[in-house]
Amino acid sequence: MPRPGELDVWLVRRPRLDSAAERLELTELSDAERRRTASFVRPTDGITYASAHVALRRLLGAYLGRPPQDVPFVREPCPGCAEPHGRPAVAHPDPPLHFSLAHSHGMAAIAVSTTVIGIDVERLPRDETVEVCTPALHPGERQELEDLAGDNRREAFGQMWTRKEAFLKALGTGLSRDPGQDYLGADVRRRPDGWTLLDLPAGPRHNAAVAVLGTEAPKVGVRWLPVEALFAGGTVDLGTAAAMPAAPTTPAASAPATTTQGT
Repeated sequence: MPRPGELDVWLVRRPRLDSAAERLELTELSDAERRRTASFVRPTDGITYASAHVALRRLLGAYLGRPPQDVPFVREPCPGCAEPHGRPAVAHPDPPLHFSLAHSHGMAAIAVSTTVIGIDVERLPRDETVEVCTPALHPGERQELEDLAGDNRREAFGQMWTRKEAFLKALGTGLSRDPGQDYLGADVRRRPDGWTLLDLPAGPRHNAAVAVLGTEAPKVGVRWLPVEALFAGGTVDLGTAAAMPAAPTTPAASAPATTTQGT
């Protein structure tokens, strides 16, 4: 179990289709999760979704000392309308445990902490994506992008957008909240009060970020979950990843986290 002031981040790569078809442990998923897996048009998307949810159940089961299939999920009330479609959560965890899950194009990211969090991972954006989505950004974010070009612009947009989605997931609103309302650009002094934003390493093809409630930057450990941990008979090792303070200690900080490669 993460201690107060610590944040565990797990990255998961999608297994190969020939491996996943027979070995991915789908029996631990709920009926709704299995239906969702089968609903994707592209098999790779279904395997990415299933891998992310098998990983989530096995990780939370290991943290809570429960079988993966017995981890009870609920939806918290939406901050806007109070209906039960806010942040996903574990029902009545003891001690308190918060998590967040994201997946995109063969990669999943899972954050686990004792405080409210939101995580996002996205494939590196194409020029078309940057052009289409930039008008929806905060004016300050748009100005930052106008000063950049080419790879630098795509990289800045990708990291900016993952911070934004991580923050909106932590709020429990998702994109139902206007993405242009909050500044999540490079200037940490202008970011939302009361939150810490961290950019995370996620390999050469993805951006990732996490939002953490509170102004004191947590100690962050980032680990790759071995793909074998998703298969029948696989196990999850919660051995502590190396961690370091995420500085600077500003109202919302952005700093690297240590990474441990799974074997």
